Amino acid sequence: MAAGGSYSIVEYFGGDGGYRCGYCKHENGNFSHGMWSHTMTVQDYQDLIDRGWRRSGKYVYKPLMNKTCCPQYTIRCHALNFHPSKTHKKTLKKVNRFLSKGEMPVERHDEGLEGERHLLDISCRWQFSAHIVLRSRSPTVSERARELLTETCSHSQQNGKGADPSRPLCQKAKDMRKERRLQKEQQKQQEAESSSVNPVPSKSSSNQPKSLEEFITESLPNDPLHRLEVRLVPVSFEDPDFLASYEHSAALYTRYQTTVHGDSPYECGESEFKRFLCDSPLEAETAPDGPDVGYGSFHQQYWLDGRIVAVGVLDILPSCVSSVYLYYHPEFSSLSLGTYSALREIAFTRQLQQQSPKLAYYYLGFYVHSCPKMRYKGQYRPSDLLCPETYTWVSIERCIPRLEISAYSRLSENAQGGDACALKELGRVLVLHRRTVMPYAAYARKRKGSNDEKEVEQYASLVGQTCAEKILLYRA
Repeated sequence: MAAGGSYSIVEYFGGDGGYRCGYCKHENGNFSHGMWSHTMTVQDYQDLIDRGWRRSGKYVYKPLMNKTCCPQYTIRCHALNFHPSKTHKKTLKKVNRFLSKGEMPVERHDEGLEGERHLLDISCRWQFSAHIVLRSRSPTVSERARELLTETCSHSQQNGKGADPSRPLCQKAKDMRKERRLQKEQQKQQEAESSSVNPVPSKSSSNQPKSLEEFITESLPNDPLHRLEVRLVPVSFEDPDFLASYEHSAALYTRYQTTVHGDSPYECGESEFKRFLCDSPLEAETAPDGPDVGYGSFHQQYWLDGRIVAVGVLDILPSCVSSVYLYYHPEFSSLSLGTYSALREIAFTRQLQQQSPKLAYYYLGFYVHSCPKMRYKGQYRPSDLLCPETYTWVSIERCIPRLEISAYSRLSENAQGGDACALKELGRVLVLHRRTVMPYAAYARKRKGSNDEKEVEQYASLVGQTCAEKILLYRA
């Protein structure tokens, strides 16, 4: 139960049947357990994702790791110790060159990676859609649950139009390097003479490598050709900023899905956008030791010259920032916005950690070693994978040799280690029956002859004893 006195309320659906896999496209090889979350506290969701669960809208699911065709390991990055790789630095410089001078790369270096951050959610949309009908038929579970139940970028560059007479003539690479050197020297002079409006984090006097924040703002002049603004908007239809940008954001989502992933307009319309990326079970919360923005679900919007060009969907939780999804304007795909936004989100996590010390990790969703396109998540280091048997974190460097041998592996090297939150007392599992909270033992006595013990035991084993004693399992 949250500090404010509210409970998380879920309905468990099990997961015996196979569904289509979004990674290898196997028609029925994806196995997972799922539950519908009517409402959920941020701490309960933090505890669940630390046991391998993940949400898609209000549908929360956990892959059946030793059975599913493509095992999905929860991955987290140590945001405070993160240092950008050579590829990451290239991406940041590429975006900054575009912002400074309008240079748009022709090639698409990571076309296979951009947008792949969405696959973890797409892989479960088959189960997610299948349970929409069940959810709509669910009876009222509580007063709180009843409340919860109840022209994009037209200015962007055009391809194939030939030379733009409004732009300067192309320069030789040697001349461009010389010009950039001169600009850097001028910029250093200006910084020495007067303080910057938005100073970058200062480096220590010793020969320390540049920080991520320095790379993000490096080489940006005071008057860039394009202006990029990053806004954090809470996912709430009561928030004026969220409402004001809702239609543009939904239109951008549709354009991204149809262009980049080949969805039909029916599959990615406004109702699907709302259900998939705006309906969240997480209750917005604030805490004395938490970040100023509070906890909950947010859209991190990227505004380029007054237009939304990308949106990162985030959950801010007590110990982490969890990346849910990313969509962007397809005409900017050559800027590697998937990589760029992940780096901005890591920097954002570091910023939040200064306000809330325990919020120190950036969760990238699932790492799927058997799917080469998903291995890029392992490049954000240092990072850990979650052992599917002990629910302990293991450095990815130690995991990869095991995953090269077998797609499924017990990652923990401690042969004696087990699940610290394994189910021990089924009778202590909390249930919600006829608007009354009670332990399962009391419910079972009331409902003599009830045949749901195996289902409740399966649910409690998956969420663990700690969560099972906090989260309310709805019983009809």
